Amino acid sequence: MRIAKLLPIAAGTFALAACATTYGGEREMISSAPLISADGTAAGTATLLSEGSSIYVSIEATGLSEGQHGFHLHQSGQCTRPDFTSAGGHLNPTDKSHGIYSPDGPHLGDLPNLNVGADGRANAEAVLVGSRDGILADIFDADGTAVIVHAGADDYRTDPAGDAGSRVLCGVFGPLN
Repeated sequence: MRIAKLLPIAAGTFALAACATTYGGEREMISSAPLISADGTAAGTATLLSEGSSIYVSIEATGLSEGQHGFHLHQSGQCTRPDFTSAGGHLNPTDKSHGIYSPDGPHLGDLPNLNVGADGRANAEAVLVGSRDGILADIFDADGTAVIVHAGADDYRTDPAGDAGSRVLCGVFGPLN
């Protein structure tokens, strides 16, 4: 008798699972940017992904201090050590003020803070705001775009860079061939 009562529940569960939405299917990798620290040590990877009309940045980083760290796209695809200032300012093709709390909304380089665990690792993903074609054109300009992780947290307000401190990791999304 108990089995007879459980069969409709099990069948219903499998039927609901079969109706799950895949949100456009698999994400396609567009570009990968190995991350380095100020001393040149390998420190993870940032990946640019596409799904439908959306573009995502995914990051796996190591060797960071525990806590929150600013994470941004910068205007120049250069990672000259030790301070990575060669990457320039944030990628901001629409000339907006910095931060998700900006009245005009975030600019393209604004990404959420990374939450780094006690083990020094962070994994995160963020969707980029804008049209797919516009985003790709801005990222893959003549010199590409740097991915920067900062020493401290972005306050999401202070213009132009969020007061996130020095640049501690850098990688480059290079121009498309």
